[in-house]
Amino acid sequence: MSIFSADGVGGVLASALDGISARQNVIADNIANVDTPNFRASSIDFETSLREAVARGDGNASLRIETLPTATPVGLNGNNVDLRKETMAAMQSTFQYQLVTRSVTDRLADLRVAAEPF
Repeated sequence: MSIFSADGVGGVLASALDGISARQNVIADNIANVDTPNFRASSIDFETSLREAVARGDGNASLRIETLPTATPVGLNGNNVDLRKETMAAMQSTFQYQLVTRSVTDRLADLRVAAEPF
């Protein structure tokens, strides 16, 4: 168990980072296969599982990361990767990752202050 997940807040932050990282990998795979015939793009949903864990008050629950097919229409070559959509998703994912890592940094700073002797 890492210092991250020692409490519910840290567990939620660690789970969010795991989910965002999985999403970034799927987006990268989609973009890499933009010209691959018959390739079908995927997306990641982890927010539903994370939201349910937070609602239960269980920040350390194991995260359910689901890979789902996208609803993007299929082109003539059987590929349904929309490069504009994937680029926007990559940018959004990057911003989410930056926000969560900043929250982790702030959380660790709070723990450091709490642990300092008077």
